[in-house]
Amino acid sequence: MRRITFLLMIIAIFMAQSCRESCDKEKAVSDVQVVLEKYVIANENHNIDLLKDVWAQDDDIVIFGTESDEKLIGWKQVKNTFLRQFDAFDETYISVTDQNIKINCNGKTAWFSEILNYNYTTTEGKSKSFEGIRFTGVLEKRDGKWLIVQSHMSIPYDSMEKKRYS
Repeated sequence: MRRITFLLMIIAIFMAQSCRESCDKEKAVSDVQVVLEKYVIANENHNIDLLKDVWAQDDDIVIFGTESDEKLIGWKQVKNTFLRQFDAFDETYISVTDQNIKINCNGKTAWFSEILNYNYTTTEGKSKSFEGIRFTGVLEKRDGKWLIVQSHMSIPYDSMEKKRYS
């Protein structure tokens, strides 16, 4: 009887630990979702201070953009590119679908993928739309705060072909 009781206690402890880890991962996923939502809001509102809040301001962060030669390294390049974009775009609206977020086993690294539909008006008043942008990236948890350290955006080939011929 003692062995069964001891075995049940071990199982209960294991299950409680497993539940706690699961709950911690759920919170981490929720926290990363908030960071990604702030990223969208910062772009829509041309808010560089909010972008500073979600991006690591390191010299070695990396963004691969949608242009073939668009590789940004370091916060200074990233910030300057966003500022140029903010000057060129008005009335930005971004919708997000197919978001997928994963957290590593120690809870300090996350990676994501999502699809963005990016709509804006140029400063000349011309409406533009890019649909199906694939957005992926990596975040690190530093001092209790999730920060983006790497991202990559790409536009599917078939979307580019449709735009080229329309």
